[in-house]
Amino acid sequence: MLSYYKTCSDLFILIQEIMKNSIKIVVFSAVLILFVAFSCSKDDEDVLVKEGGTFKISELAGNWEATSAFFVRDSDNMSVDIIADGGSSSITVQSNGRFTLTIDPVDRAAFTLSGEMFWELFEGKYFFAIEWDDYPGDWDTYGATLAGTTFSINGGFDTGEYDFDDDGTFESASISFTFIKI
Repeated sequence: MLSYYKTCSDLFILIQEIMKNSIKIVVFSAVLILFVAFSCSKDDEDVLVKEGGTFKISELAGNWEATSAFFVRDSDNMSVDIIADGGSSSITVQSNGRFTLTIDPVDRAAFTLSGEMFWELFEGKYFFAIEWDDYPGDWDTYGATLAGTTFSINGGFDTGEYDFDDDGTFESASISFTFIKI
């Protein structure tokens, strides 16, 4: 009879230990879920605005003609200057930041690109950004200045694309455009 109580006692202790561990697991899981939920809050999202940078996006509304349009291939620094080569480029911007960019190289057919310009607020600073319609939900940041009737944008590595070899394949490029308002 004594061995029966000892076995039951051992069983009871085992059940208590399992219950304690189960409670620990449940509490730990709840804390982990709360941690993940709060660390993924909307406060960490990028803020996209039309004002706040060095100029309002609406100030770009109108038609602009390029005085320079450079593409530099990222892989080997090969460059093309559309304007110096005899081509042209223009951009039409709406007050909401939507735009259409036309690039007309002298040696091939013109093509158009479109998208939206805005300011990205990141860590307390504003960065000029473009979301190209060909890449929805993804945007690149650029250096941008607006001085009177001159608008310039400069993008680093992988901020543009150009078909340098006219073979139908667009290659990653850095870009630099200067426009005057017409």
